[in-house]
Amino acid sequence: MKVLVTGGAGFVGSHIVEEALRQGHQVVIVDDLSSGPRGNVHKDTLFCEVGIADPRVHEIIEREGVEAIIHQAAQVGVPSSLEDPRHDAASNIMGTINLLEAAKKYRLQKFVYASSAAIYGSPDYVPVDEAHPLRPMSFYGLSKKTGEEYVLMYDQYFDINAVCFRYANIFGPRQTSGEGSVVPVFLHRMLTGDPVTIDGDGNQTRDLIYVRDVARANVAALTSDARGTFNLSTNEEVTINHLFRTLDKLTGYGKEAVYGPPRPGDIYRSVLDNAKLAAVLDWKPETNFVDGLEETIAWWKTRIGE
Repeated sequence: MKVLVTGGAGFVGSHIVEEALRQGHQVVIVDDLSSGPRGNVHKDTLFCEVGIADPRVHEIIEREGVEAIIHQAAQVGVPSSLEDPRHDAASNIMGTINLLEAAKKYRLQKFVYASSAAIYGSPDYVPVDEAHPLRPMSFYGLSKKTGEEYVLMYDQYFDINAVCFRYANIFGPRQTSGEGSVVPVFLHRMLTGDPVTIDGDGNQTRDLIYVRDVARANVAALTSDARGTFNLSTNEEVTINHLFRTLDKLTGYGKEAVYGPPRPGDIYRSVLDNAKLAAVLDWKPETNFVDGLEETIAWWKTRIGE
């Protein structure tokens, strides 16, 4: 299958590209390189440096005979979404609509959309299943929720065969500390010997899933009967304190964490139920938590020259 991967130079997108190529698909990448570096572009793909809201995306899809879209490109920063909601909406909503129009126009076989646990907001219960109320707490979460609703409605009216993955907290190689996720923030500081600050008491939890497990699910969805919304997660809670202790041991950091005040609006417990996806897609996370962290540490050491 010939697949268009948006954001294919990004953290998650570049791993999806690798998995798609490994499984024998042909890949076209659309990425404006606003966040993902050119060095992440795989040599065995056709790379088009263009934004997802650009009308030229339609020309690329038609010219290259694209059969499916895995849509990963997005503005992903929560603070950025609050500072510049217009840019957030232009990318995450209008860009998605542009791709959906292409899927409708060219009758593509599959549309896979990267949604987020941010659409749930502060949970009423854990683990959070797909029936949980959607109460996003940022413009980023709102834009992902809106994008997902557009995807599902396009599927309803135009039969685009869509899957929406609500991502838990993804970690792995190529994720930088600038993306704000806890694993790369901790690792950058530990490997440079800087103090590590834990916001709040550290007992808040996250559902940490390794990026290659996320990539496998996205590529598996291309040829599956899966349709609708699915949590993409480990269904396991990891406290920030446990994460710190594990990284401390693996890196030899040897310093105590500094505890600061809780971040306003921070979700205390976050874990997503993945039973629906496991049943429909015959998928489960395969990467051991520590193994995933070790691979991530190895990548970070090469990045900072250690």
